[in-house]
Amino acid sequence: MSSADKLFGRLLNRHPPPQQVAPAPLSVRSVGLQVHLNAEGQVTHLTGPLRHALAQQLPAAQMPHLLELLMPHSQLAIEGTPADWQGQILDLDFYSLSGHPLQLRGWVQPLADAWLLQLLDIGDLLLERQQARSREQYQFLAAQIGEQLRRCSLTRLPDVLMEQLQGLSQRLQTPCVAIALLDEQEQGWQIHQHYAAFDAPGLWHNGQRLGTGLDSLNGSAPQHLPPGEHPRLQSTFGNAEGFAVPYHDAQGVAAWLLCGSYPVQQRAPDVSERDWLQFAAALAGPLLERLREHRHHLQLEQLESLQDLLGAGWWELFSERDEVQLAPSLAILLNLESARMPLHDWLDEIHPADREELNSRLQDLQNEGKPLLLCVRLAHAPIWYRLQGQALGVGTHRRLVGFMLDISDIKNQQQHAAAAHARLDNLIASSPAVIYVQRYVEGALQPTFFSDSLLPLLGWTLADCAAGALAERVHPEDRDRYFERTRQLLREGSVRARYRLRDSHGDYHWLLDEAKLLRDDLGLPVEAVGLWLDVTEATLAAEQVKQSEERYRILVEDSPAMICRYRPDLTLTFGNRPLATYMECSPEQLPGMNLGSWMSQQQRETFLQRLGQLSPEYPVSTAEINLQLPGREHAWWVWSDRGVFDDQGHLLEIQAVGRDNTEVRRSQQQLTQSAKMATLGEMATGLAHEINQPLNVMRMAIVNVLKRLSNGDVQVDYLTDKLNRIDAQVQRAVRVVDHMRVFGRRSEIEQHPFNPAHAIEGTLSLLAEGMRGKGVDLRVSETGFEVQVRGYVDQLEQVLINLMVNARDALLSKRETDRELKPWISVYADRDQQSVRLWVEDNGGGIDPRLLERIFEPFFTTKPVGVGTGLGLSVSYGIVDNMGGRLSVSNSAEGARFCIELPIYQEDQITR
Repeated sequence: MSSADKLFGRLLNRHPPPQQVAPAPLSVRSVGLQVHLNAEGQVTHLTGPLRHALAQQLPAAQMPHLLELLMPHSQLAIEGTPADWQGQILDLDFYSLSGHPLQLRGWVQPLADAWLLQLLDIGDLLLERQQARSREQYQFLAAQIGEQLRRCSLTRLPDVLMEQLQGLSQRLQTPCVAIALLDEQEQGWQIHQHYAAFDAPGLWHNGQRLGTGLDSLNGSAPQHLPPGEHPRLQSTFGNAEGFAVPYHDAQGVAAWLLCGSYPVQQRAPDVSERDWLQFAAALAGPLLERLREHRHHLQLEQLESLQDLLGAGWWELFSERDEVQLAPSLAILLNLESARMPLHDWLDEIHPADREELNSRLQDLQNEGKPLLLCVRLAHAPIWYRLQGQALGVGTHRRLVGFMLDISDIKNQQQHAAAAHARLDNLIASSPAVIYVQRYVEGALQPTFFSDSLLPLLGWTLADCAAGALAERVHPEDRDRYFERTRQLLREGSVRARYRLRDSHGDYHWLLDEAKLLRDDLGLPVEAVGLWLDVTEATLAAEQVKQSEERYRILVEDSPAMICRYRPDLTLTFGNRPLATYMECSPEQLPGMNLGSWMSQQQRETFLQRLGQLSPEYPVSTAEINLQLPGREHAWWVWSDRGVFDDQGHLLEIQAVGRDNTEVRRSQQQLTQSAKMATLGEMATGLAHEINQPLNVMRMAIVNVLKRLSNGDVQVDYLTDKLNRIDAQVQRAVRVVDHMRVFGRRSEIEQHPFNPAHAIEGTLSLLAEGMRGKGVDLRVSETGFEVQVRGYVDQLEQVLINLMVNARDALLSKRETDRELKPWISVYADRDQQSVRLWVEDNGGGIDPRLLERIFEPFFTTKPVGVGTGLGLSVSYGIVDNMGGRLSVSNSAEGARFCIELPIYQEDQITR
């Protein structure tokens, strides 16, 4: 037996039969086997070395017939007596001691008065002939399998592969056969396609992950796996025997052909190691080629779709010809007739304000290889592009390449945010309110900031409001009240006071002063933030009401508040002049009008329901109502009703007082929107990183691919890996950009039912990657409740973002002092019959218990001075309260825990 046969036999667990202990050699000169026969064909005696291999040894006293030594199928080859066999070549199979036939070829010749049958061993010759025939059949079968897989269409590839596995299983009598490929992350093996006979055990299913157990095998040859020999492969073959055949490509083992429930030495003893490798290559080679072709086609389509979605594309500058080559998709976006053009034609497409700078940066790129990064506008359309480029290679092989990305949405959002801030500043400057900040210095509060509305209201500047000068401008009768206001603020942390201040013309104004004291982490005062509201008119009006009933009548008529009476069907019976002025009619035209005609159906039903709850015991109700006035935008009134009842308790009439709260409501909306945009602004760096990170990954991948292409080093696996990485980063950037666009929109006018789980999903789409990038573990539990709450989904997202960003900042700050800290933020939800609760928890150590009661106060913050406005939690508290819910905070074992509790919306429920 040759050394190659011994190696293959060992790999397939085939062992040669035990060698028989031969008797002492006889002193004969003959070879093979000589059978001495008499005229009737009886064996007289045997000579030759092969006689010891016969199963039946010739007794000394008995002469058996030759047919008794032959196997049944050989007995038909000889008939009659030895004289009849003369001149014929006889192929005879004898019973042997080893159990296998002893295959001999010979002839008969006369010997004196007897016959001699001379035989030679031809077993090796027959075996070689059979093996050669099998090899030809297996080579043809492997070639046929590979040809079928290469010629079929991609849509029929799974069916054709199944047919070939079935044919191979039936040809080799293999109960279970499968092809295993690397998974998408190339970290383990999984079943790509399998076939099992109807009576075979279910070892595998398509898509089953096998892990890395197959890597423990020697990938250079088929491996036979008896049960229990490889413990790591028990999950792959179970307790059955199996056979694993590797397929190699340039990167190593790329696929495995698995044969389960298959004792190979019994089922296919004539299949060689080379035949198994051919079958594996015939199946895996064309399959991997077609799958890579399909993935490459999909990646090209995805790349083109990405460029179309983002308005992006690559470009390359050829310095020697002063020309630019653009991606076809980019040329279409720019409405260019050709993708290749002179450099000056490309520069003509750029806005004149940016053209000179771009030309200068391109020269730096050509001459010095300085990277290019610039935001430019198009000359013929209000579209912004981020232009980036770099030099690749050196010398004559240097290439100048880059890409253009449409960032118009980001620029527009920045402009809208700036406009919103400008409107808010203008609103504060023109309102009868003054925002101020007083710095705590050595036990005293010194003014350090006043809003621009100070000058039109009182005619002062900051220089006119030093600590001593401010006290001198307080009315002499109110100075004790003013000093008590300061002491109460330092003592209790908040104050509400009313006093008079003298303006620059010497007139006094009644001011309502509301202030909060901000403290540091140790509880020491830092500064006071407050609001002056000019309530002079309201104060004087209240004094006039007290003086006389006539003045009261005049006040009702001329009051800035809207006063009216109406019946239960909302028909007006009286209205004062401010109401008539607001409705752009005379007071005489108000009676007979119906308040419900200015409300939406939902507002009208809510209004009538509230009136239906009035009773003689509880005759007063106050709410904010929303009106849709002809030719105007939505208006909000703070409306107070008092019912008038007869002796039987029937509602006869309603007396109402209202004031226009539209500006305040719009200010709140603008404040909420500004807070939302401020949130986006605070996240701008993170969001820019979220977008730049995938872009940088894509850019580096493209650069590496281009470099290899320029060097002529083209490897399909390498290109596939890079394109897979680009595709993943593309989808990541698209998700961030899409949700930034949705989150930045202004909230709708009226509240609507929505699932709070959508707000959690939107929040995570903006923050999740950034959190993980900063090392914060984000733990999100199942939140898929099929419930609805009423409100604004974008505002609930804003609340969740504020809570999670605050938690992140606290965790990162703590990690600076505690390097062993492993920060995490947990988001989960629960519900009962009436409400749903959203929880945001962290392990940042919690909040000082002394600060818990004041954490939702406006301008309160635990962050260092100059970091944060203190409005995030206050605005969040207002948003949750406006939705009928409650925002609360407590300390858990490891950190702070915020709870957003919202009432569950019912179909028949009418809310404010």
